[in-house]
Amino acid sequence: MTILVKQAGTHQTRSREPVSEMYSPSVSVFCKTSRIFMLLVAMIAFVALPFANQSHAQGRSLPLVRDAEIENLLNDYTAPIFRAAGLRSGSIEIFLLNQQEFNAFVTGTRMFINTGAIMQADTPNEIIGVFAHETGHILGGHLTRLRDRLEQAQILSLLGLLAGAGAAVAGGGGDAAAAIALGTGSAARRGLLAYQREEESSADRAGLTLLEKTGQSGRGMLTTFKKLGQNPLFSSGRLDPYALSHPLPRERIAFLQDSAARSPFFDKKDPEALQLRHDLARAKIAAYAGGFNLVRNLFGKDFNSMPGLYGSAIAYHLSGIPRQGLPIMDRLIKQQPKNPYFHEMKGEILLKAGRPADAAKSFKQAIALDRSESGLLRVQLGHALLETGNSANLKAAIQTLKGAVGRDKYSSRAHGLLARAHAASGDQILAMAATAEERFIQGRIREAKQFALRAQPHIKTGSPTWLRLEDIIKFSK
Repeated sequence: MTILVKQAGTHQTRSREPVSEMYSPSVSVFCKTSRIFMLLVAMIAFVALPFANQSHAQGRSLPLVRDAEIENLLNDYTAPIFRAAGLRSGSIEIFLLNQQEFNAFVTGTRMFINTGAIMQADTPNEIIGVFAHETGHILGGHLTRLRDRLEQAQILSLLGLLAGAGAAVAGGGGDAAAAIALGTGSAARRGLLAYQREEESSADRAGLTLLEKTGQSGRGMLTTFKKLGQNPLFSSGRLDPYALSHPLPRERIAFLQDSAARSPFFDKKDPEALQLRHDLARAKIAAYAGGFNLVRNLFGKDFNSMPGLYGSAIAYHLSGIPRQGLPIMDRLIKQQPKNPYFHEMKGEILLKAGRPADAAKSFKQAIALDRSESGLLRVQLGHALLETGNSANLKAAIQTLKGAVGRDKYSSRAHGLLARAHAASGDQILAMAATAEERFIQGRIREAKQFALRAQPHIKTGSPTWLRLEDIIKFSK
């Protein structure tokens, strides 16, 4: 598992774009606001409250998690939902955020889900319900409509400000002017929130329809809202429902208890194999998030189960104790010899233990077993081959990393390792070109342009690499 911190911003070029585009999860479950939304809300608040302290939205880092096992699991969760929604394969991208809150949101054709949501979900169906809901937002075109509403709210707030100024000029006094401006701003915000609440309810209904079409239960959605309803923030009874962007959990629970229970699939359970994969993903997240203690807390009496042992092996690995983690991975591989991610984790432990040649063997086995053809596994293999320090492995490392780049356009790590490999082979030009790619994906645009400008004059004009560097050089935010 690799955690990458990206900077918020919008980057687009001809051949690809950095993942570092959006960030704004909130305490609300299934929140799908984007950075532009937060900026516009801040603008509306400032216009409507001219006498308050000025504030503005700050860009925040986007902590992406890249993991072949979890990404493959999420793709399997969403594939039936997207097909039922009529969305073509590959049209929606899914990203994992290193956040412990139970949250998910969409921005355009990108769907984000927190690691905390997966870890807290007891069953796959709970996460599938989340994805069904978010897909409902995509089908409803809610983001586009929300932008239109934001523009309308901004105009309404501006009119209120002008009306307030007019009242002051006409002799209405400062109190009257402030009352007009504040009242108009409040009406705009409440109207916007009411619209968002309706969109959330609409997405709930659409999500249930998609689950019905795919022969899956809506029980997971119901369970999720029941868990949310236990949060003191929502159970206090002191919240103003008209000041929220989402319906209260109890309202959504009442709807789901009636609608979801009518489905013939309501009592259908997740397949055992899928449940196991889900628990293995939860164990991995728990190990990275909190080590042994969190793994124990998560699995309790099942600590010696396959997921519990998996989490323990990873915790040993992260604690720098490979002699404890490796025997556990060997035991797990014996139980599931065709699980590519067990071989991958064994490779990670061996690589950290200073045994790159042995790690490369494990990564090769993982790639051979991986039906998803993940580029991330090839990044691991390329890294291991590079770390052997064997010149005979250098060419293989370059070819492997090129294959990784071809399969995964967002792996800055692949480009960074490729830069190292090219430099080790004596090709400084290609090393600079790969570094330009790495920096660009990381959102370090100025550095990317510098490397691209240095490399491009030495590369054949019109070649794919030359064109890619041209994209970076001409890119503007």
